[in-house]
Amino acid sequence: MKYNLNTLKNGLRVVTVPMKDNPTVTVLVLVGTGSDYETKDLGGVSHFLEHMCFKGTVKRPNVSIISHELDMLGCQYNAFTDHEMTGYYAKGDSKHFKKLLDVVGDVYLNSIFPEKEIEKEKGVIIEEINMYEDMPARLVHDVFDELVYGDTPSGRNIAGTHTTVKNMKRDDFVKYKNAQYTAPNTVVVVTGNIDTKIVYKEIENTFGKLNNKNPNKKLKSFIQDKTKIKIKNKKTDQIHMMLGLKSYGRNNPKNKTLRILSAILGAGMSSRLFNKLREEMGVCYYVSSGITARHETGMFVINAGVTTGRLQEVIKVLISELKKLTIELVGDKELKKVQNSLIGNMKLGLESSDDIAGFYGQQLILKNEIKTMKDKEKEILSVKPKDIQKIAKEIIKSENLRLAIVGPDGVKLDKTILKI
Repeated sequence: MKYNLNTLKNGLRVVTVPMKDNPTVTVLVLVGTGSDYETKDLGGVSHFLEHMCFKGTVKRPNVSIISHELDMLGCQYNAFTDHEMTGYYAKGDSKHFKKLLDVVGDVYLNSIFPEKEIEKEKGVIIEEINMYEDMPARLVHDVFDELVYGDTPSGRNIAGTHTTVKNMKRDDFVKYKNAQYTAPNTVVVVTGNIDTKIVYKEIENTFGKLNNKNPNKKLKSFIQDKTKIKIKNKKTDQIHMMLGLKSYGRNNPKNKTLRILSAILGAGMSSRLFNKLREEMGVCYYVSSGITARHETGMFVINAGVTTGRLQEVIKVLISELKKLTIELVGDKELKKVQNSLIGNMKLGLESSDDIAGFYGQQLILKNEIKTMKDKEKEILSVKPKDIQKIAKEIIKSENLRLAIVGPDGVKLDKTILKI
């Protein structure tokens, strides 16, 4: 699918992807900042700021005006915060493009952060933190980050803590936004049934005056080597676990092979781990694997919810399956199946204008590059069995293992179990 990439005079990057027969349009604004850019005392400011941007602008002074206007257009809209990026978007009928851009741009550029709304939203965010604390399958990801990255920005909760949220002041949002929401740090993506020239002109009119200074740099995070296992006790009916191995930063070309390795183990109902743990042993409902990569560091992870009394047995099986990849070459038939699955699922995930916007925009904001679907397909098909074994031998080592667990009191674990 053809895309256009242009840059405004102030350094803001614009991606347009015309989709002639698509009745919708998506406007996505991404900024290269998130919780990994926060100091400890301002933990959660990126996420809190994202909430506050919808609470009123100069032109639209309260949240109900913003939401009513977008709902009248019959569109979908939201925002999100991650470790290294924040995004705002709206998707609707293509005839409403100018209005969608006007509202999303206004929210991004002109928020006023009313004091009354800040105090009210503190309660909302604290309840959001509480909600995720009560979801053990989600919570184990946070426990894993704490284990791996320790007391660094990457190891802290994206939403912050009760204390940091309660202590947040209006001036914190103003200073952080002025520092991070700059033109060189912003990408605007518009996809769907659009005229590229009109879109570019409208974006230039909306975002052309955004300041062009460079943002604050990402704070350094590193993988700590002291602790290998972290257990968080929680009243649950199963144990939620995440087993990880130190791997590669986001831009490392070895990740293309690691993704194949990951899919062999844990992508789909015919994957090795699904067959072993669910179909043969009957010890879990869900099991999957993947890569969690930051700019400079990364982890290959396996996560599962398993029967409480069989945790050690499951870990032994996981380590056995990992070790097997270092010893035996993956068969051509299995590799082909996995490659077809990855390519097919990539295409299935790019059917709508918002999917396409995320596909192009997130590559550009996180990696400063864009690879098309065809580029990625070529990468997937280029991986050979010997490449997989080489990567397996590089990362599947005892010293690279980390294990996070969320489960009831009394979880017993042999500390020597993390050995390959």
